[in-house]
Parts: sequence; structure tokens; C-alpha cells
Amino acid sequence: MKIYISADIEGVTGVCHWDEAGKSHPDYVEHRRQMTAEVAAACEGALAAGAKTIMVKDAHASGRNIIAGQLPPEAELIRGWSGHPYGMVQEITSEFRAALFIGYHSRAGSDGNPLAHTFSSGKIAYIRVNDKFASEFSINRLIAADLGVPVVGISGDEAICREALEADPHISAVAVQKGIGNSVVAINPRLSLEKIRTACQTAISDYPYKMKLAVPEKLQLEIRYKQHTQAYRASFYPGVEPVDAHTVSYRTESVFDLVRAKTFLI
Repeated sequence: MKIYISADIEGVTGVCHWDEAGKSHPDYVEHRRQMTAEVAAACEGALAAGAKTIMVKDAHASGRNIIAGQLPPEAELIRGWSGHPYGMVQEITSEFRAALFIGYHSRAGSDGNPLAHTFSSGKIAYIRVNDKFASEFSINRLIAADLGVPVVGISGDEAICREALEADPHISAVAVQKGIGNSVVAINPRLSLEKIRTACQTAISDYPYKMKLAVPEKLQLEIRYKQHTQAYRASFYPGVEPVDAHTVSYRTESVFDLVRAKTFLI
């Protein structure tokens, strides 16, 4: 059994400031270790559920955060960015039994995390897919669903876990912290590892795999930029239509086309 893990850092236990997520800051080291530990706990849960192979995508910033030697030997680690449109779920295929999202965070335009954003904190005010506000979770889950791979477990802030459960009540969700203004209230980092390990094992073992996420036949991607100049530039991508000075729209019937457009538009 093959399991896929996509890992971010802004939803890792205790992270509340950009300094803690950036390699150039001394605060980063502590939180890099916690990110690694939470991914390792997810791997351990997957192995306990019968996984034989685990592929992990380091999906934060440079893609060079997770300390590879602290993962189980069964885990392969994707570091850096290939440029493939799947991005945070690079190398996912229909061969995987299930996917787990670790350290995920709430979307741009929400208040669930001091670092709430969707793909780009600097450029993007919000992204919508089919008129619904989108998060990194929802778009990456759509990619996985298009390949027939269910996302069965997630850890991160309370708001993204709530979004995940609203999308699919069968997902095992571990909320390790709650965002309040420019702060977070986080559980003990050691407790988060226990919860993630147990939840990932349960998620893989108990998920109703016969239930398939329906992928919409028609897709509309809407991106609102923080700067009107970025929307103007994006308007020249084939198929893109301006909505207003800050917003563009793109319609397609293909998930791959949608995420390819998103890649170039961001």
C-alpha cells in the first residue's frame, strides 16, 4: 500500500509568525524540527495501518525544510520544486491508496491563522473555484480526487480542519492550534505527535474508500490579486478574462488545466 503525504509549516504546532517559517530566521530551526516530527508521526501512523511505501512532499517555501534522516526508512522525500503544476502534491498518481495533509493552514481572506494565505501571501487576496473560496487544502484535494486518491487525514489549524470536515466528514482531522488575531493557542507539541500518529493510522484504516469525491465537469478559477498590476499581467494568459481591476477568471473542464493556469497566474 502506497501513501502520499503533503506537508506545510504554517499549520504546524505553535507556528504563529513568518519568522518561524523562514529559513533565514533563527526561530525557524525549532519549528522546522516540529514540522519534521509531525511528518514522521504521520508516517508512523501510516506504517501502523499497513503502508509499505510513503512519499512525502516537502511543500513549504523552498521545499527544503524536513530533516530527511528523521523520517522512517520507508519514506521517500521530495525536496525542492520541479515546476510541475501539481506543486504541493507533486508526483501523486492513481497508484496511491490515500493522501494525508500535514501542517496545513486556513485560506487567504480568513482569520483562522495569523499566516492565513493561499499559495502566495504576497500576491493573492483570495482564490475561488466555482464561486467557493479555495484553500491549498481544497485545490490539492481536487487534484488528488481527479486521480481517484482520497485525502483521508489532515492536521493544522482549527479553521482548516473545520473546512476539511465540512468537505468530507470522514476525514480524520487533528487541530493542533487555533488562530486568534495575530496569535495562536496551540496544544503541547508532544501531544500533537501522539494525536497525528493515531489519527493517520485510523484515517487510512477506517476511511470508506468506496466513496469517491465527485469532480465537477466544469471549473471556474477566479483569482483576486492584491495589486491591480498583477491582474493586468495575468489577463494575457490564454483563456483568462478580466473581472475587474484586481480579479481575473479562467474556465475549463480539466483539473489539470485549472492547476496549470493557477501555476502560471501566481
